Amino acid sequence: MKIVPAFLLFILSFAFSVPAQNISAQTTSTYCNPMNLDYGFTPIPNFSEQGRHRATADPVISYFQGKYYLFSTNQWGYWWSKDMLKWNFVSRRFLQPYHKVFDELCAPATLTLGDSLLVIGSTYAKDFTLWYSQKPETDTWKEAVHAFTAGAWDPAFFLDEDNRLYLYHGSSNFYPMYGQELDRKTLQPIGERKDLIKLNDEVHGWERFGEYQDNTFLKPFMEGAWMNKYKGKYYLQYGAPGTEFSAYGDGVYTSDHPMGPFTYQSHNPFSFKPGGFTRGAGHGATFEGEFGNWWHVSTITIAVKNSFERRLGLWPTYFDKDGILYTNTAYGDYPHRMPTKKVDVPSELFTGWMLLNYNKPVRVSSSLPGYSANFAVDEQMKTYWSAASNKKGEFIETDLGEVSTLKALQINYADQDVDSSFLGKMNGIYHQYQVFGSKDGKNWQLIIDKSKNKIDIPHDYVELPHSVEVRYLKLVNHHMAAGKFAISGIRAFGFGHGAKPGVIKDLLVLRGEHDSRSAWLKWGHDPKATGYVIYSGIAPDKMYTSVQVFGSNEYYFKSMDRGKTYYFQIEAFNENGIGTRGPIIESKSSL
Repeated sequence: MKIVPAFLLFILSFAFSVPAQNISAQTTSTYCNPMNLDYGFTPIPNFSEQGRHRATADPVISYFQGKYYLFSTNQWGYWWSKDMLKWNFVSRRFLQPYHKVFDELCAPATLTLGDSLLVIGSTYAKDFTLWYSQKPETDTWKEAVHAFTAGAWDPAFFLDEDNRLYLYHGSSNFYPMYGQELDRKTLQPIGERKDLIKLNDEVHGWERFGEYQDNTFLKPFMEGAWMNKYKGKYYLQYGAPGTEFSAYGDGVYTSDHPMGPFTYQSHNPFSFKPGGFTRGAGHGATFEGEFGNWWHVSTITIAVKNSFERRLGLWPTYFDKDGILYTNTAYGDYPHRMPTKKVDVPSELFTGWMLLNYNKPVRVSSSLPGYSANFAVDEQMKTYWSAASNKKGEFIETDLGEVSTLKALQINYADQDVDSSFLGKMNGIYHQYQVFGSKDGKNWQLIIDKSKNKIDIPHDYVELPHSVEVRYLKLVNHHMAAGKFAISGIRAFGFGHGAKPGVIKDLLVLRGEHDSRSAWLKWGHDPKATGYVIYSGIAPDKMYTSVQVFGSNEYYFKSMDRGKTYYFQIEAFNENGIGTRGPIIESKSSL
């Protein structure tokens, strides 16, 4: 490939450009997972021996006094937002000077008490401080309890309507999840903790350990407690089977009492996203936000440089007419609208903007050996392209295949050869870039100009104020926040001008004869399809689980409960839209 010198590239680009759209002044109304936060780098040296990298997980969002507050593991601070579209970071260290641990606010828990927001991190010790603030958009935290004696890992607080306060916690592949009442005045434990729920992977297929839910050498982990109450029913939530896996999800048990006994919900996992660009939707928190809309924030896995390399995702959440809790993750890493009213139908939030450049041709300025260009368009967050340097002028150009209507662009940076000093939250770092568009690959228009940007945007999502007709997109580096110019996903969204795929009518579901937790799904390939979304559920009107599949016409589905009947349906999609769903297939089980 002939490489165009950087200086000539800029001369040619500007010669044919027009002024960029005013992105900085736009009013964004959509969002796209993973969440675009200025994630800190892992502060643990032996977790980053394969390269310094950003990492967080185990999030909780509290809607407090009309604002959203987001806490997650090892960020040396937290974020707040008015609308969950723009997040503001507040620098804060919550450990006391005598705490000699790396985990700063690991797997935090929050609690709203009157006019105060409380927060604490995980610990097995009995000397962590429970903090409170009445104005948490600034660093105004004070001690509520100097030493919280519960010693809870992956804690969750729940204040009931009768003002009785409870703590739920547990993180183990052996011990159960615990519950304990707390004194409302002293905020300390009352009496002994109680065993509440345990994993049952012999019955629940999704709880099995491993990337493909078939590793039997280790028992699965139950972690990430969370509790909500809805219409008098208590929903005790948990993450399983392991945070490093694509099938990491959240399950739920229900009860008529905050301390049980609890019954496994018939639809589980209620939060699940094993396919697509962002994978994993476990260890999260469910919360009610503005307009009475419910949400689930959760952990997304990468697990390349370390098993705990992770990001965060945000999913619309609902309770159906029978009180079944579920999240909508179908096309969950495509652009969605942020609601401006109460929304009861999940499809209302999906923009319908489709991915335009999956596995399309790519041209780059240079490549680091082992990090080839097409890794930037393969819809896998684990893989990425890296240029040979971080110099201004390094570029990646993606061909959409035909002139298409561009509505939004997501630029996902990867961490390659980051300086060894990058441990923990790094303030003052930023990305700068420009994006050019062209219909013919010769005449270029400046579409997005962030060459003056001064903030850290590792998963930058840009909704264009006005759509643009383009075939080629060229992302040009100006400044990297850290390491080489590396991209795990340049993702163009909008509409192609061709035909949608047809109906997939030949879905075959072969349920395991000796193990009904698993099934082999097979269907005929539609040559117009980019990929497929498989829906499944416990009833034809409760098909809440979805799996996005690229580059294949088969899938091994291992997330069912033994002995339970399931229903399946499939649809094909491409750059032009989504085809009609095929017929519903019933899959009964004899075991």
